[in-house]
Amino acid sequence: MNNIIFQYLLNGYLKTIFKVILFFFSFGIILNLFEEIEFFKTLDAPLLTPLILTSLYIPGMMIKLLPFIIFISSMKFIIDIRNNKDLLTMKVFGFSNFKIFFILATTSFILGWLTLFLINPVTSAMSKYYEKTKSNYSKDINHLVSFNNNGLWIKENLKNGQRIISAFSDKGKKLKNITIFNFDENYNLKEKIFSKKADIQSSKWLLSDVSLYKIENELFEVEKKETVTINSIYTYEKIINLFKNFETLSFVDLLVNYKKLIDQGYNKNFLNQSLHTMMSMPFLLFIMTALASILIMNSLKKFNNFRFIIIGIITCVIVYYLKDLSIALGQTNRIPLSLAAWVPVIAIGFFSLIGVLQINEK
Repeated sequence: MNNIIFQYLLNGYLKTIFKVILFFFSFGIILNLFEEIEFFKTLDAPLLTPLILTSLYIPGMMIKLLPFIIFISSMKFIIDIRNNKDLLTMKVFGFSNFKIFFILATTSFILGWLTLFLINPVTSAMSKYYEKTKSNYSKDINHLVSFNNNGLWIKENLKNGQRIISAFSDKGKKLKNITIFNFDENYNLKEKIFSKKADIQSSKWLLSDVSLYKIENELFEVEKKETVTINSIYTYEKIINLFKNFETLSFVDLLVNYKKLIDQGYNKNFLNQSLHTMMSMPFLLFIMTALASILIMNSLKKFNNFRFIIIGIITCVIVYYLKDLSIALGQTNRIPLSLAAWVPVIAIGFFSLIGVLQINEK
């Protein structure tokens, strides 16, 4: 009988998770499809491109939403078995609230690790293709920064015109062979700047070995300078972060190629944040199942489902902002970024521990 009840819980819970994922996936497809159609409406792209890109983008989003999907699935499944009296029947056969919770939570925990090792590499590859395809089309709609095999290209809006910069990357936080075109408000060329090297560590770029070409009487006048300083909204870190999308890195990539990624210019702190965020996910899924169990298993009486919908929404919002707050504290160096990924797990875990002990007494 125990095996039958175990199979019933496992199969029913997995089916509920699948249904909730399907709902979120369908809802995400509809919302994101409108955004992609808006993006491509003025571009010469195949008709199915928005749908294809949406299909590539949403699976990665599902992984980010997995803690909330698990929480909602757990609430729905426990409400269902409570309302149809299966929860009471299982207690008659010796299944306590704690045992039922532990089966569901362990399933969520294992599902988290399977997602990281089996599904996340696939969604990361899909995200890479999505970003690559989207960036190719973005160039046609006034994309401000582009980086490819031909080098770096930047367009900046200035107070009295625009600036276009092209350059090649060099070792460290420097560029080489920089060309800068300064235009007025009517897109008339005012000045050309050629520099062999530029230090872009700060927003004040230091150009070395500079040739200035200014237009005077419709002729270019050349002026040579050893160094020139220009102000830019872009720094080395800002440019790197624009093109180092951590959603395109899978958990396996971070484990296997950690040192290689650092050598390629990825920020070590944010690599650690991404790695620890992924590692904490299975534990967060376990705890989200615990939260759902605490909310539903306190009583065998039937309650208005609307009440639980409101409670569920409020809980999801609190958890989301707790995660966001902890990451913000990490990014502002209030706490280590690695620890920031675990703060929600630790905080909610302590609360859940007390709640699980209470429902076991019911």
